[in-house]
Amino acid sequence: MPLLLIVLLFIVIPLAELYVILQVGDAIGVVPTILLLALDSLVGSLLLRSQGRAVWRQFNAALAEGRVPHREVLDGVAVIFGGAFLITPGFITDVVGMLLLLPPTRSALRGLVVRRIGKRLSVGGRRPGGPVAGSPVEGTARERDRVDRPRIEP
Repeated sequence: MPLLLIVLLFIVIPLAELYVILQVGDAIGVVPTILLLALDSLVGSLLLRSQGRAVWRQFNAALAEGRVPHREVLDGVAVIFGGAFLITPGFITDVVGMLLLLPPTRSALRGLVVRRIGKRLSVGGRRPGGPVAGSPVEGTARERDRVDRPRIEP
C-alpha cells in the first residue's frame, strides 16, 4: 500500500495536474490559464488565513472551557493540508485544498475520519463493545487540590 501511495503522489497526481493545465490552456489560452492559477492561489491564501485564525480561536476557546479540543485539532490538520494543496501548483490540488478549507466540507471529512479511527481505538481501557478481556480493575479517579497534598521538606 505505501508504494502505491508514493506512486500516486509523485507520478499520477502531477501528470493529472499537467493534463488539466494543458486542457484549460487549450480552452482559454495560456495567459488566462496562468492568471486563473494565480487568482485561485490568491483566493486560497486569503481563505487559508481566515480559516486558520477561526480554527485557532476555536482551539483556544475549547481549552479555556476545559474541553479536549479534538474537533479543533482535526480542523487544524485539514486547514494545514488545505494550505499545502493550495501551494502546490495545479487545478486539482487547488480544488482539494479549497474543499479542505471550507467549513462544511471540513465537517463532513471530520465525521468520516472520526468514524474510521473510532473503530480502531479503545478509550479508557474499553472497546466500544465492552470491557477488554483481562483488563485492569475498573475504578474511578478524582482530582485533589494542591492544598490536600502532603508537603515533602528536604
